[in-house]
Order: sequence, then structure tokens, then C-alpha cells
Amino acid sequence: MHQIQAARAALADFMADDPSVVVLGEDVRAGGPFSLTKGLSERFGDDRVRDTPICELAFTGAAVGMALGGAKPFIDLMFNDFITAASDQLFNNAAKLHFMSGGRYAVPLTVWSIAGAGTRWGAHHSQHLEGWLTQVPGLKVLAPSSPSMVAASVRAALTDPDPVIVVADRTLLYSREPLTGDDGSPWSSRVVQAGDTVTLATSGRLTHMALAVTAELDLSVEIVDLQRLAPLDVSVILRSLSRTSRLVLAHDEAVCGGLLASIQRQVYEQGFWLLDGPIVTVSSPATPIPAAAALEDAYMIDERDLIAALRSVVDEQVAA
Repeated sequence: MHQIQAARAALADFMADDPSVVVLGEDVRAGGPFSLTKGLSERFGDDRVRDTPICELAFTGAAVGMALGGAKPFIDLMFNDFITAASDQLFNNAAKLHFMSGGRYAVPLTVWSIAGAGTRWGAHHSQHLEGWLTQVPGLKVLAPSSPSMVAASVRAALTDPDPVIVVADRTLLYSREPLTGDDGSPWSSRVVQAGDTVTLATSGRLTHMALAVTAELDLSVEIVDLQRLAPLDVSVILRSLSRTSRLVLAHDEAVCGGLLASIQRQVYEQGFWLLDGPIVTVSSPATPIPAAAALEDAYMIDERDLIAALRSVVDEQVAA
């Protein structure tokens, strides 16, 4: 079962058990652009699988209202980029209503979003905006990297009383590759490969890339798959650092994004004395994502970038 199938199965199972779950989005009756909701309209009816106008702000606002009224909306925002259109409802209503009502109201809203380049969709359909999303208190963000964790993330989001954004990596949508710890919780980072020389914390496609490249290196690399991006918790990274004392952070967001900066700050504040050298980061360039194949390939983080970062943090320590 690949990741889209896993997400669809988890959503369908939850809809069968809980009639309050309602799916909203553009073309969701037909399945959406990646077939996430394929067959759900036939099984559960058009009242529970609702096509919406092409206006993310409007149907996200409708979903917030439905959540306040007792439903559990699941909205398919398709591309991570489109969260910008829905941001007022997500950032200023969904994320804040529980706090502003003194805990009287909950907003059990699930947002599904696809992020990442690699398929020539261009600058409007390829961004990673996790760093932006994680800056908003009240929003929870999950970034699963395997089919089992995608399913677990959908179930966790639909069970949660707060708004949860599930960010799926574009290049992994049809991947069937499992990871170590797939039987764990999506609410915690996990070690997918043990090591004692350097810690590499990453997520999505880069987790799988890290496993592939480190198998060929003469370094003992401990790989941490970042799953829960918000609220951010670096405890798994700190436990790994107690064994390795060196840290590389890698994520596909643009270098001007905030996710890796937030992780760095917490690690420096909570685990400075565990480090034997500065944290090394790997990010994408600060440029709109090109659609031309050669340019997009040059834009994306590749195996050479991870290897260079891992070797630099180890070589720096040896030189010292």
C-alpha cells in the first residue's frame, strides 16, 4: 500500500466509524488531483464528501464553522502553497478560537496538504511552508514519511480536538517504503537508524535519501525522522546528541524559512553542552522553484549535499 492509499484507507475507516467526519475540497468527489478521496463519495454520499468552489479561504472558513458546530471536517488543500489562500481562517480563527474562548470551544479540523518539488509543477505548486505553519501557536503540524505513518497521522489528526495540518511529501505519495518505528506514534520524532558519530535530523524524502547515502559512508550516522513539527519537541534529537555530539539538520524548505532555525534555537538552548561543534544545516536555495527540469534538479537537495554536510561536521571536529 502506498502513501495515498494508506491515507485514503485511514480516512475511510474513520468516516465509517464516525458520521461527524465530513470531507471538503475542490473535486474531492472525483478524488482530487492525487486520488486521495477516490471512491469516498460513492461510499459515504455527497453530503459527507462535498465539492467546493475554488476558494480555499471560503471552504476553510466553512470547515472552521462546521468544527465549532460539532463536525470533524477533513479539508483537502491539495498543495502546500494553497495554504497561503486559507491562512486567515487557519491562523486567525482555527488556531486561536480555543484560546480566545477560554477553552470553551474546540476546532477539530484536519487539513491535508502536499508539499515539495521534483515533479516539474513550478513555483506555485512546489513549496515547503512548514516553517511558516509552525510559527502559529494553536496549529499542530505532522509530516509523515512512510505509508504507515501517513495513516497514523490521518487518524491522529481526526481524533485530535485541535486543528492539525498533515503535510505529505510530494515525491513520496506513491512510495511503499516502510521505516523503522512505523508502529510508533506520529506525535513524536523517531530514530530510524542508530549511530554514534553524527546525528542527522530530517523528514520526508530526505529521510529515505539519508538512509540510502549513509549506507555507503564510513560514518556511523544516527538518523532522526522529524514527524511532529508543531508543537516542536527536540527531546529525541537531544537524546541522540548525548550519543553523537554532532548535529546536521536537513529540510527541503527554502533557506530563508524558519523550521530549521527554530530547531537550532531549541537545541542550542536545551542541549548546548551536548554539542562538540556548531550545527550544520542543509536547505533549499532562496529562490522560487523552477519548473524547467534541469533547473529544478539543481534546486533540490541531493545526495551530495547530505554527504558534504555530514563530512563537514565530522571533519571540523577532527580538525579541532
